[in-house]
Amino acid sequence: MTLTIERLGHHGDGIARGPDGPVFVPGVLPGEVVEGEIQGSRLSTPRIVTPSAHRRRPPCAHARACGGCALQHADDAFVADWKQGVVQQALQAQGLEAAFRPILTSHPHSRRRATLSGRRTKAGATLGFHIRGSDQVVAVPGCQLLHPDLIAAFPGLEALTRTGASRKGELSLTVTATLSGPDVAVTGGKPLDAPLLQDLAGLAETHRLARLTWEGEVVALRAQPVVDMGRGRVPLPPGAFLQATADGEAALLAAVRDAVGPARRIVDLFAGCGTFALPLADRAEVHAVEGEAALTTALTAGARATPGLKAVSVETRDLFRRPLLPDELRFDAAVIDPPRAGAEAQVAELARAHVPVLAMVSCNPATFARDAKTLVDAGYRLDWVQVVDQFRWSTHVELAARLSLPHMAA
Repeated sequence: MTLTIERLGHHGDGIARGPDGPVFVPGVLPGEVVEGEIQGSRLSTPRIVTPSAHRRRPPCAHARACGGCALQHADDAFVADWKQGVVQQALQAQGLEAAFRPILTSHPHSRRRATLSGRRTKAGATLGFHIRGSDQVVAVPGCQLLHPDLIAAFPGLEALTRTGASRKGELSLTVTATLSGPDVAVTGGKPLDAPLLQDLAGLAETHRLARLTWEGEVVALRAQPVVDMGRGRVPLPPGAFLQATADGEAALLAAVRDAVGPARRIVDLFAGCGTFALPLADRAEVHAVEGEAALTTALTAGARATPGLKAVSVETRDLFRRPLLPDELRFDAAVIDPPRAGAEAQVAELARAHVPVLAMVSCNPATFARDAKTLVDAGYRLDWVQVVDQFRWSTHVELAARLSLPHMAA
């Protein structure tokens, strides 16, 4: 069967029109003509007859097998346009339009946090990502995505896999590059007993891991993992959320700063460890609200250890169940950075509160558009959108946006 690819789906597969409906084709681009055998709704082992002008040779030697990246076969211009288009389509579905700023893309070798898979083998261990569409793990020693500090941690992660994985099981190893060294959190391993605890502690020391957490329990702590957030230095709790790249964090922060402008009192909703709260406190009073106590503890510690900040108050509160109400939202500006589900309940209260300026950060264009629609219906103007591609070569899209009340915003 010969097919022409019409568009990419949100997971990066090409979509063509087949005799019985849509056909999904991996590793292709719009406009390409491909041949292959249709199996169900997919084209197996597609052969490209007419390539796109945007096709390029993937920069990573592992790209053919590894499922970690979905768009290495496309040039940067195509990926940028496609990701911005995903956001535009989400807005259009809600009847919204916005001015778009130029997309900002993280550099290769910049991913400072990643979750790898590890399997024991007869020869030792395989550490890497899953083969596309499979539960098999492919080693990725030449990964073009990960920061060199993460690549340097591979020998330690392989040693943990050899020691702590069962023969039939698979470890999930989340590693974060911090100023203190690699922070590693492992799940899926053997039950922790005294001999294993001793072995793991020895490996953490040998491989200079800052911290090793096993199934939620800290088993080794050489040095408290810390990261910079603005001028603040924050102690990371085990498994804490951190923006995937320093490039991406800087781009989002610059957009948020631009959005809130000269606001003197700011509320930061879903504040995490202080990604935005601490840098904004250089020139504004900030009230940071976050649902996880470990994160608010870290944020508080970072604020207290940073001289010269404006007042930073911190509140632990589940904003899904107990959103801040209008009489608690008497601020000049609000920053809101919710999880993928968005913040429907909190956005409804923001719409009622009439905070003059909102800086919205989102990792899900669909829920962002839904929440932005609520605000626009309440009188807000969607001033601009900034797409940030910090998950380079993936289908993941992040963004920041400014919304304002025309009669109140500066």
